[in-house]
Amino acid sequence: MMLVFLLEEASMKFFLDAFVPRVLPGVPFKTIPHSGKNDLEKSLPRKLRAGWPPDTRFVVVRDQDQADCRAIKRRLADLCAAAGRPDALVRIACRELEAWFLGDLPALAEISGRPTLAALGEKARYRDPDAVDYPSRAIAELVPDYKKTLHARRMAAALDPDRCRSESLRQLVAGLRRIARTTGG
Repeated sequence: MMLVFLLEEASMKFFLDAFVPRVLPGVPFKTIPHSGKNDLEKSLPRKLRAGWPPDTRFVVVRDQDQADCRAIKRRLADLCAAAGRPDALVRIACRELEAWFLGDLPALAEISGRPTLAALGEKARYRDPDAVDYPSRAIAELVPDYKKTLHARRMAAALDPDRCRSESLRQLVAGLRRIARTTGG
């Protein structure tokens, strides 16, 4: 089995390139970033039909931003089905990738060298990281030298999926593990 991730942007690629081997050791995968939501949705049918080996499984990941999560997921699932891949796993990062980082503030504290951040998870604002509006802005306030791709790589190595409070990250991990179990990967 091979997993192919079709992604909205490069920072998600940097995160998943280091995170997936921790969650699914030994499972081969490829990450394909796009230049935003429109590029991802436009190229999705073509990429899904691109003559992949039969045991290829697809995972589509994009940010919710301020849109309706269910509507986005339905639209992406419909695009996958129309391209002959109704089995593609579609996951939405509620609101942005950075919500996953806010979901594990001890990891963010560790990689940023700011130990006081670890305790912020008990504050009302951070208890449900998927509900934080503009998580990237929240992280920029907490970590003034925040760089999207650099910190995505670092967080991939430090984030604990079992400790993370982000339900959208937990759903991604559960979906990946389910794929691996059902395909023997």
